[in-house]
Amino acid sequence: MPTHQFDVVIVGAGGAGLMAALYASQGAKTCVVSKLYPTRSHTGTAQGGIGAALANLEEDHWEWHAFDTVKGSDYLGDQDAIDFMCQEAVNVVYELEHMGLPFDRTADGRISQRPFGGHTNNTTKKPVRRACHAADRTGHMILQTLYQQCIKNNVTFFDEFHVIDLLVTDGKVNGIVALEIDTGEYHVFQAKAVCFATGGFGRVWQITSNAHALTGDGNAIALRRGIPQEDMEFFQFHPTGIWRMGILITEAVRGEGGVLINGKGERFMERYAPTVKDLASRDVVSRAIYLEIMQGRGVEGKDYVYLDVRPETINKYAELDGRKGLDGQPIRVTAEQIESKLPDIADFCRTYLDVDPVKQPMPIQPTAHYAMGGIPTNLGGEVVIDDKGTVLPGFYAAGECACVSVHGANRLGTNSLVDIVVFGKVAGVRMAAYANQVDFTPLPPNPEAEIKARLEGIRNAAGAAGKENVADIRRDMQLLMMANVGVFRTEQLCQEALDKLAELKRRYQNIAIMDKGKRYNTELLEAVELGNLLDLAQVTAAAALARTESRGGHARDDHPKRDDANWLKHSLALLKDDVEGTGVELTYKPVTVIKYQPKERVY
Repeated sequence: MPTHQFDVVIVGAGGAGLMAALYASQGAKTCVVSKLYPTRSHTGTAQGGIGAALANLEEDHWEWHAFDTVKGSDYLGDQDAIDFMCQEAVNVVYELEHMGLPFDRTADGRISQRPFGGHTNNTTKKPVRRACHAADRTGHMILQTLYQQCIKNNVTFFDEFHVIDLLVTDGKVNGIVALEIDTGEYHVFQAKAVCFATGGFGRVWQITSNAHALTGDGNAIALRRGIPQEDMEFFQFHPTGIWRMGILITEAVRGEGGVLINGKGERFMERYAPTVKDLASRDVVSRAIYLEIMQGRGVEGKDYVYLDVRPETINKYAELDGRKGLDGQPIRVTAEQIESKLPDIADFCRTYLDVDPVKQPMPIQPTAHYAMGGIPTNLGGEVVIDDKGTVLPGFYAAGECACVSVHGANRLGTNSLVDIVVFGKVAGVRMAAYANQVDFTPLPPNPEAEIKARLEGIRNAAGAAGKENVADIRRDMQLLMMANVGVFRTEQLCQEALDKLAELKRRYQNIAIMDKGKRYNTELLEAVELGNLLDLAQVTAAAALARTESRGGHARDDHPKRDDANWLKHSLALLKDDVEGTGVELTYKPVTVIKYQPKERVY
């Protein structure tokens, strides 16, 4: 059994994992274990920008950014964490610039910024330019920059190693078990500190912007190890995914002046957010699109609307809105400017839709996009395991798989990139300090035995035990979650989802795969990933059923109002029986409120 020993082991090579590795490696022997080659990680798909109150183009303050984040979170975000993130965002963006990240520039050489949904001037309530961008490839540039810095800093990478278990001995995390995809060998990594930075789990739903690799591996492993998942009922549907495909059309399109148009040719966001219109927060815009479709105003009666970025449309509505450029003159956008600012989006639309966005409107629909919930952590990135903030020594989490609760019930655009670099850095610094204070905890004999038995049972299933197909169960789960635990929910829909998920988990016990080999057995890994997704779907549906209010990304048709008296609290979900799928145990803990008392959100 190959065994490796590092002070710090980081699982996941996206922005959070690489940022953690970069800073951990400055004080400890560090490795990164990833099921993908690092630059294929999902951070690379983040398009529009990273939010920071640099005030390069107009007045802005980190306190404004913090208030917008609290308001966007529907007051469920922890305000101490939000203040910390928004204050640190300014310094971290300049750090990335000094590392070599090629941000777009203003005429005088400063980092350029654009408007983004939910980001406002807190005095005028109008959109503010806060998103620092590198065309519409900002996440890609962050990923490349951090990877280069990690290589420079001698971080060791284990690429295409699929992590399948977390090792805990005497109440301390002391390693992981991973499957080397190339050979099919099991590897044990012994560590003083382990950080999960494994990304989201959007593949629970049928229409999603998430890559096929985003299957919640870290979250599900932690859940099976008795670590609760926080705020799982809050999953964000991004309003503008390509119709039927879910591929993301960045919010930067609307930041550059694009507008949403229904099947009657109306700009409908004026009805739902009269002040900021198309730049309202994502939950507000997604629900508005669904309501337009439900009321028969989809394009040609179908389940999509248009996102229109044609120059004549932008210029028309900019004039009606009174939007002006930095020179004080009315905005006049050309096709060439759209092409230069949104090159990837233009290419996506031509490739996947056969639509030229500077000449035709783009068909879009909400797409499952981002997990606000996840592995609960404190401000230091340390994983906490109960409502009292008890730390599990040696275990850290950062990025989308984690929940320090800066996003609350709804994440603002650009804040995912802020989250990964700010808290990835914090986790890296804290892990290195921790690793230098403790010794290695001895591993148990045969640490891989439990998970190896499970995987080999899947590989070798035959007869009656092998009658179910992984792809069939995955399709049924995704359709169920899209229909019952999507943008709108009810008690009946959530209960039906739980009942059917229990049946899907029973079917999962009888899966079989055709590939019995060891090398590059992606069929086996897809079966493992399906098990992860089913667990996460179950706790998501259970938490959604229990929360009898509407808040942020959680919209209950049968409880349409926010209920601060009863529900201004975070949920913590544990699986009581992950084999039969018979139950989820829910507990709660308070939201940290400092200076912003909950009030009605007005856009």
